Amino acid sequence: MDGNKLLRKLSQNLLEVLDDGEYYDIMIEVGDGKTHAKIFRAHMAILNYRSPYLREILFENKWKNYDGTLVRIELPNILPEIFQVILRY
Repeated sequence: MDGNKLLRKLSQNLLEVLDDGEYYDIMIEVGDGKTHAKIFRAHMAILNYRSPYLREILFENKWKNYDGTLVRIELPNILPEIFQVILRY
């Protein structure tokens, strides 16, 4: 498989992971908690390597719940629409 096809396929697979509700290991609540709140399910490894800002937040919140998912992280100063774009960047 040529390198460009491989990179396109890898990019497509990563976008599919973002949309997949299975195997996530972190929940992030963004918005003001009222009308503009949304919970995103994500993958810590991807967030850790893609965003220095989120890497710092993950480092500060290493405690886990009994079910193995990370404690919900709240980012009240970010609109869900903006965070959706950040996740896909």
